[in-house]
Order: sequence, then C-alpha cells, then structure tokens
Amino acid sequence: MDPQRSRQALLSVWREACRHIEIAEASETIAGMLADFLPLERLFVRAFDAEHGELLTVAVAPAETDRALAEERRHFDGEDLRQTRRWCVSDRLLRRGKRLTGTLGLLLPHELENDLIAVPLSVRDEPLGALLLVAGRGREFDDDHVEMAAALREPFSVALDNDRRLHEVTRLREAAVAESKALLRRLGRTDVSDVVVGENSGLRHVMERVNLVTSSDVPVLILGETGTGKEVVARAIHSRGPRREGPFIRVNCGAIPSELIDSQLFGHEKGSFTGADVAREGWFERAHGGTLFLDEIGELPLDAQVRFLRVLQDGFVERVGGTRPTHVDVRIVAATHRDLATMVRERTFREDLWYRVAVFPVLLPPLRERRDDIEQFARHFAERAAVRFGLPHVPPTPADIEGLRSYDWPGNIRELGAVIDRAAILGNGVSLEVAKALGIGDDHRLAAGPRSAPEPSQTIASPPADRSAFPSLDDAMRRHIESALALARGKIEGRRGAAELLKINPHTLRARMRRLKIDWGVYREM
Repeated sequence: MDPQRSRQALLSVWREACRHIEIAEASETIAGMLADFLPLERLFVRAFDAEHGELLTVAVAPAETDRALAEERRHFDGEDLRQTRRWCVSDRLLRRGKRLTGTLGLLLPHELENDLIAVPLSVRDEPLGALLLVAGRGREFDDDHVEMAAALREPFSVALDNDRRLHEVTRLREAAVAESKALLRRLGRTDVSDVVVGENSGLRHVMERVNLVTSSDVPVLILGETGTGKEVVARAIHSRGPRREGPFIRVNCGAIPSELIDSQLFGHEKGSFTGADVAREGWFERAHGGTLFLDEIGELPLDAQVRFLRVLQDGFVERVGGTRPTHVDVRIVAATHRDLATMVRERTFREDLWYRVAVFPVLLPPLRERRDDIEQFARHFAERAAVRFGLPHVPPTPADIEGLRSYDWPGNIRELGAVIDRAAILGNGVSLEVAKALGIGDDHRLAAGPRSAPEPSQTIASPPADRSAFPSLDDAMRRHIESALALARGKIEGRRGAAELLKINPHTLRARMRRLKIDWGVYREM
C-alpha cells in the first residue's frame, strides 16, 4: 500500500470524523473512502451502555444494512462486561478465527461469518466500544489492512466520544424541559415570565417608579402589607434591568435560624464550625452579577445588620472562618411589611442600614385600595388553578367578581389566590364556587381568612332603637377619621399625627380619606 496514499486517506478520515457531530453520519462517508483501500463490505460501531449493561450498535455503513443486524443489542453479565471493557482500552486488534472468541465474541453481530477486524475504542482509558470492519464474502484482510485498521482507532474514538456527549446533552436537555414543564404545572403557570397584574391600572404609579430605578444599581426597599406582591415587583426590577441575565436570589430573612444567618448570607470555609465539611458560598456570592432579594429584612438580627452594612458599603464579603475578603457585584432589593422607621426609633433596626437600603422606597398598596384590579387577578388565578389542578378553565362570573370586590382582603393578593384555588376545587371544573370559598351562604361558614373573636374585656354596644338612625360603615369611618384629624390639627403622619392615633399606615389613611372625600386642610387651619 502506497504510504503517501495511506496518509492522505487517514487525514481524510480525521476530517470526516471531526466534521460530523453524529458518528452515524461520519461512518457512512468514511466507509465509502475506506473501500478504496480495504476489502470492506460493512462497518459497525458498537458502544457500551454501562448503565444498563448493554452493547449497542450506534453506526452502520452502508445505511441499507439489514435493520435487525444494525439495531441488535447485547446484554452483558458482570464478568463479560469487565473482560470486554478491559480489552477496549488495550492496543490489541482482534481477528475472527484467531483471538475473537469466548467473551470477546459477544462483540460480533449474530449470523456474520465474514472475515472481521475488531478495533478497541477508548478515550483517556475510558472504554467506549469497538469498531468492526467486515470484509466482503470470500475476501480476507492482510497485514497492511490490519495496520490501516489500527490507524482508525483514534479518529473513531474521538467521533464516538463526541457522539456520546451529544446524546448525553440531548438527554439532559429533554429531562430539564420535562422537569420545567412539571414545575410549571405544579405552579399553575404556562411559562416562566413574570406577570405583573394591574401594571396599567392599580399598580400604574408603582410600576412607573420601578421603571425609573431599573437602569441603576441603587438599593430598592419595597414596602407593603403581607401578600401584596413584593417579590413580583422585585423580579420585575431585576428582569427589566441590565442584570437580567444574572441570577435572581431570594432570601427570606425571617426563615433563617439566627445561628445560621452568617453562614447563609456570607458563606463559610471548610472546618469553620462543627458540620462545615465543605466550603460553601453565601447568598451574596451566589448572586454575583445579579440581584439579591432580601425579603422581610426587618427580621435580621442587629449583629447580622452590621455585617450586611459592611457589604453594602465596601462590596466585599468575608466567609465565616475565612481570612480573605471576596468582592461581590450584587444589586440589593429589600422588602418588608414592618414599619422600619419605627423600628429605627426603637433601636431594633440600625439607622445607618435604614439609610442604605431605603435609597429608593417603593410602596405597594393593599388589595382593598385597588379593587379595580380584583377582576383581573381573579381571572389570572382561575387560569392558574385550571393548569395547576388539571381542571377545565372556568372564568369567574360577574356575580363572582362582585362578591370578591365586597370583601376587605386582609391577606391581600395571596389570600385572593387561595380563595380562587379553593373555588376551583369546590367547582371541580364545572363552575367556580366563589361564594362557597368565601363562606357566603355556607352552613359551615368557611371563612376566607382568620377572624378573631372580641376580647373578653370588650363590650358589645346595644343597637339603637331607631333603625333609620343607624349610621353606615362609611359614615362611622368618616366621623372617626375626622375626630382624629381634629385632635391632630390636620397632621396625618409622624409623631402625634392622625395615622398614629388610628394605628394605620399614613398611605392607607390618605387613600381612605380620598375615598370618603375628607378634606384634611380644613382641620389644619383650626
């Protein structure tokens, strides 16, 4: 065999092996090229499936080879598998009738009696399988052919390794897609996009503030009652800003045991405390390049607040048991339902940290102050419930919406979502039983939320004898607020303000005054 032609042929084999991402495509082309140098009739590539103890045929050429021969699988027992895999990392080529017998004979396709060369395939001492070169009927391989077959080991090993990696990535991607679909189904969603319900209505002013701050890196403090959607707004700040490609890490500060806060937030080194078997990144390091959302920041202990302040000031964290600070590039979005200003006055929240995290506050109104959004929320939650529980989608009726609007929603949006879920389950895909979910007309009086009984010390007033003289709730509320304004001389918030007297958030008080058409300026002039 001409050495120059042989080298040129081997170079062409390498080119084809690297050009095609799947070994089946490469084998078809290479087999045609080898036919000019070898008495080749068929070519097989067989690969190990170690997980299932099988030998699979992953490539055949020509493609019109008998299907049963091409799709044949062999199951190995433990000893057969060990011996065959041991041969695959050796340098020995095997020939039929000489050394390809016993256990190694399992490499052969059934009912194949032609002369054959088996070439072991491996990468970095990892057994992959074998290349089988089958001569035409009545023809045999000579020593030159065996030498050329040995040269095919490397290109086919690389091609088989690439093919294996491709199929592994494909398998992992399919598993990830399936897991993602299952997770979305459990969450009652059809995609991963964050929906801000009421963005163009009740939350219009809030989202205008969000859009102002997304392009910068200043800390944002989201204030609002429990269940008003603080995490949704935090995710909107992240997804609409320049860090959208980075991680979004949510940490509930109130859910971390005090003894683990330092380890969770700042990480720890191996051996820094009992149970620290490995080094661990903290939440700040994990959020590097993205956004760290600290929910319920008012629950942080004072000593953790000190270390958190240092990170905000310097941009460096030091792990528990560590000696070298690590730079972190993180945007901070914090949230709380507590009155941090009062906590600062009571010295349960650090004043310097308050000024750092409250650079740009965003106040979320409670659901009772955005009743126009209730219908949109109800429809959104009804669609989610249908996906989540595998039920037909049933939208809320006008009567359902009216019933939902008449409720005060102390648990806000979270409570509304629970009510719609309950209504969907009670309706079983036929209807949306909103009235039953709210406890209206239900013998068991299923309440939508917790209701407390009067304290023993409280007395219940006797109703007036004249029903026509009984004031409406709005009238009673108006008089009560006007009395507080008069006592506070028109001052709404701050010390000795009407909001403090009424024990209500100043923003909530202003909203109720607007609804009841109360002019606070009249009382300021008194």
